[in-house]
Amino acid sequence: MQVDPRGPRFGASVTTAVLVVVLVTGSWALLAAQAVVFAIATSFGLRYAPYGLVFKVLIRPRLAPPRELEDEAAPRFAQGVGFAFALLGTVGYATGTTWLGIGATALAMAAAFLNAAFGFCLGCEMYPLFRRITAKVRSEGKVPA
Repeated sequence: MQVDPRGPRFGASVTTAVLVVVLVTGSWALLAAQAVVFAIATSFGLRYAPYGLVFKVLIRPRLAPPRELEDEAAPRFAQGVGFAFALLGTVGYATGTTWLGIGATALAMAAAFLNAAFGFCLGCEMYPLFRRITAKVRSEGKVPA
C-alpha cells in the first residue's frame, strides 16, 4: 500500500508531544496508550492507526495532493520499533525501574522528533538493513521462510 508521507510525519509530531509529556510526568499509563497506537499501526497498517485517521479526516483534506506517495512497509516497520521501545518504557515505569522507562521513552521520542522536525525516519532507514539481514539468514537456511 502507498501512503502520503506527510501522514507519518504528522503522526511523529503527535508522538513526540505525547512522549515529552510522558518524560515530564513519568506516566506509564500514557506511555502504554502510545504503545497501543504503535501496535495498531504495526498490526493493521498506517491507514488504521489513530494518528493516521486524524490526518486523513482533519489534515489531508486541507492540503494539496502529495507530490509522491511512499510504500507503507518502512514506516510500518518504524511503528514496530516504536512499539518495542514504548513497551520497554512502560514496563520500566510500571515496575519502578524508572531509568529504563526514561531511557526507552527518550530514545523513542528522539526518533519521533527526527521524523517530525526533519523528515528523517530512523526506523525507515533501519528497514532495508533488517530486510537484508533476514533475507541472508533465510538464504543460509537458518530460519524457515
